[in-house]
Amino acid sequence: MLELKNLSVRFGGLAALDGVDLALGAGQVLGLVGPNGAGKTTLFNAVSGLVRPGAGRVLFDGRDLAGLAPHRRARLGVGRTFQIPQPLARLTVAENLLVAQRFGAGRVDPARLAEILDFTGLAGKAGRDAAGGLALSELKALELAKALATAPRLLLLDEVLAGLESHGKRRFMAMLAELPARFGSAVLLIEHDIETIHALCPRVAVLDFGRLIADGAPADVFRDPAVVRSYTGTGADADAAMAAGARAAAARAAAADAAAADADPDAGAGWRDA
Repeated sequence: MLELKNLSVRFGGLAALDGVDLALGAGQVLGLVGPNGAGKTTLFNAVSGLVRPGAGRVLFDGRDLAGLAPHRRARLGVGRTFQIPQPLARLTVAENLLVAQRFGAGRVDPARLAEILDFTGLAGKAGRDAAGGLALSELKALELAKALATAPRLLLLDEVLAGLESHGKRRFMAMLAELPARFGSAVLLIEHDIETIHALCPRVAVLDFGRLIADGAPADVFRDPAVVRSYTGTGADADAAMAAGARAAAARAAAADAAAADADPDAGAGWRDA
């Protein structure tokens, strides 16, 4: 579905992306990790049309996206979130989704919007409150809901768990685990938390200084000496970088517990941090 071929982006003398080759198939989930400044968000911006690559190609279903504006890419099925939520603050939750759906899909589908509101736990706030007054966990849920409203076949998720407390993080992990099967989207996920990557992503790619240095199963990638050095700056034993892997089972269990909590009396009444 998505193919990046020799993708390069420069800002002045800085190579934000340097010859990246990466592919993601329909329905697949890929975690994208790397130290701060590695080029992860730049890669998202190049795929979604917010920056123009200096070299290389972005192919979506075999079509070169060069020169296509973000709204045209959205109509093809490329959706994304931003690390810092960007709601239309004066509009309600429901109005935010209507705008997103019109932008991305070109039409309004009330049934799909209702499904998205239920899935993200925002149904109880859909028509009541201005989005600018939502709590952080609700804003994160709205960011995901807007992206889903565009009917994406490829969903780029930029640190959707960042800043969430334990309750909100568990709810989000449960949603993300269910999302590909329920909505049919391939997912490319930027995330710093290694436990989350282990729990949600069967495959992970690592960027460092704009270069792709590893791509494979998390258990293998996080033992790669080059990956360890990129995070620690040393040749430290890779087992230290894998300590989070031992906690991944607990993260997966927490996600499963949250998914099974259908009897939660707060479900549908909105999100909250705990």
